[in-house]
Amino acid sequence: MTYAKNDVFTPDLQELAAFAKVLAHPARLAILDYLAGQEQCISGDITSEIPLSRTTVSQHLQELKNAGLIHGTVSGTRIYYCLEQEKIGELKVRMHSFMEKLASAKTECSI
Repeated sequence: MTYAKNDVFTPDLQELAAFAKVLAHPARLAILDYLAGQEQCISGDITSEIPLSRTTVSQHLQELKNAGLIHGTVSGTRIYYCLEQEKIGELKVRMHSFMEKLASAKTECSI
């Protein structure tokens, strides 16, 4: 019998895994880190800060937007990128809770 991931894993675990997948690329982490260091939404060429092609950075920005971690606002010919603080706060709480569960496990393994 074949099971779909929806049958085996809870929606919470599936969502945590999706976030982990988005965060698993160093370019996306670098973009988030760069945006976190800004005092306002930024526009312009992020490739001046991230040593990747414009196309590659755009693909990573799209992944971050799809995950709800950033948003882009179009103004004329520019896009202003900002962190999505509410979603990031939610992710922080959920990941912290999950990691606390792992860290407090009373598992002893002996071979």
